[in-house]
Amino acid sequence: MLETVKYLLGSAGASGYGSKSTAENVTEQSPDLRSVTAIITGATSGIGAETARVLAKRGVKLILPARSVKAAEETKARILSEVPEAEIIVMALDLSSLSSVRKFVAEFEYLNFPLNLLINNAGKFAHQHAISEDGIEMTFATNHLGHFLLTKLLLKKMIETANKTGVQGRIVNVSSSIHGWFSGDSIQYLRLITKDKSQYDATRAYALSKLANVLHTKELAQILKKMGANVTVNCVHPGIVRTRLTREREGIVTDLVFFLTSKLLKTIPQAAATTCYVATHPRLANVSGKYFADCNEVCSSKLGSNSTEAARIWSASEIMVAKNSNANLDPSDAQSD
Repeated sequence: MLETVKYLLGSAGASGYGSKSTAENVTEQSPDLRSVTAIITGATSGIGAETARVLAKRGVKLILPARSVKAAEETKARILSEVPEAEIIVMALDLSSLSSVRKFVAEFEYLNFPLNLLINNAGKFAHQHAISEDGIEMTFATNHLGHFLLTKLLLKKMIETANKTGVQGRIVNVSSSIHGWFSGDSIQYLRLITKDKSQYDATRAYALSKLANVLHTKELAQILKKMGANVTVNCVHPGIVRTRLTREREGIVTDLVFFLTSKLLKTIPQAAATTCYVATHPRLANVSGKYFADCNEVCSSKLGSNSTEAARIWSASEIMVAKNSNANLDPSDAQSD
């Protein structure tokens, strides 16, 4: 109850920020970001677009990959109308397609740009069951697997950039508190909904994909630490906000739910605050493998904090993104010892 009251009041936490802080608020004290190059997925609308706008305003050079290049160009035009000096490059990327992810990374590497910041923001809530071209349930393929491969392929560039510049690289995975709604065997459920359309539940599938984001963060942080890489990775819950993520659920029921919970909803500038805080604030130097909400470190779910499950999801993801894989994952391939 106390936490709910604090949320509604926007009370500041240990970071000095809270639920009412905006992306502009939390980046006011950021160091000079004009030497920073960032890739932000899902920046064509909502939280991603606001994240891109604020970072551009702070001098960050932006790479905006998107499935709809037209929509990304519109985002770029809006930002340039406010920040004429902004440097923004639009590129094509469909996160549900592993071949598209590989093509994007190859094209990005050809540009020979540094990479300081990777914000895995794009998200999909698929009301209707669908399977990706790689044979994976579409929500998981888009929200987790595409970002998993993207991060994997860009990691070398991020480590090289950090070594050359001495500036710590940061990876931010945008998850959701809904990750805590998932229980059960994650790999078994993914296999089930990939093979059997009748077993598909849109909310549970979304929760699974967001849990995978949290577990990806946890395992990658450990790997980076063992490598001695000057790159951190953290995960964020942006808060409840009505964005285009709900576009497949428009209707009376959705409208009623959002009306009844309106006092809990954040504005888009508020929802982008935690991402921008974790991406830029000097307070978070050397902080890695953590989960943030309302610009403060909080605990993820019990399953999201499970190191064994994190290693298991990682192993399963490696199998699914393997170049010669048909993505026909057998859960026994990713069982813990």
